[in-house]
Amino acid sequence: MTSISIIGAGNLGAAIAGIAAKAGADVQVLARDPEKAATVAAPLGAASGRLGDALTGEIVVLAIPYPAVDDVLRTYSAALAGRTIVDVTNPVDFDTFDGLAVPADSSAARIIQDAVPGASVVKAFNTNFGATLATGVAGTLPTTVLVAGDSAAATQSVVDFVVAGGLRAVDAGSLSRARELEALGFLQITLAAAEKTPWTGGFALIG
Repeated sequence: MTSISIIGAGNLGAAIAGIAAKAGADVQVLARDPEKAATVAAPLGAASGRLGDALTGEIVVLAIPYPAVDDVLRTYSAALAGRTIVDVTNPVDFDTFDGLAVPADSSAARIIQDAVPGASVVKAFNTNFGATLATGVAGTLPTTVLVAGDSAAATQSVVDFVVAGGLRAVDAGSLSRARELEALGFLQITLAAAEKTPWTGGFALIG
C-alpha cells in the first residue's frame, strides 16, 4: 500500500488528502497549524501532525505556497532522499501578478529537484483548483491531473494514486514540462482572479 505525506492543509492539501485516502493509501497530513491538519485528516482516518514531525510517506506532496518551499526543504533536508516529492506549487510573482518568479528557462519543480538531488520530483496538481480535485469534475468533464517527472517510476506512482482515487491522470512528459504546466497554472489563476472563470472550475482535457 502506498504511503503519502501531505504538507499543507489548505484547499489543495485537503483535496489531495481525500484523493489519496480514496486510493487506499496510508495518509499523513502535516501543517504549521496542527489543529488545521487534524481537521483535514480526521474525517479520512488519516494521521496528522505539525510541520517538522517525521515523514511517514514514500510520496511527499508539497501542497503549500511556493514561498514556503525553502523552509520545508530546510526542515526535512536529508529525510527527503529516496522519496518522491510532488510539487503542487505555482511560483506566481505576486509583486507584479504578471509572470512567474522563477528563471525563464527553469521551473519551481526543477529548482526543488536541484535542491534535493536524492529525491525524485514530480510536478502534479498545479493546473487544478481544489474544487475540481474534490468533486472529480471540471464542468461536465472528469478532472484530469497532468503529471511530469524525470523518473518513470516516480511519475507512475503519482499517476497510479490519482487514478485509484477516482480522477484521470495524464503523463505530460519529463520534468522540463513543468515550466509549461506552471505557465498553464498561472494563466488559470489570473483568469479566476479577474473573474473570467470561477475558482470552482478550471481547464479540462478532452479525450
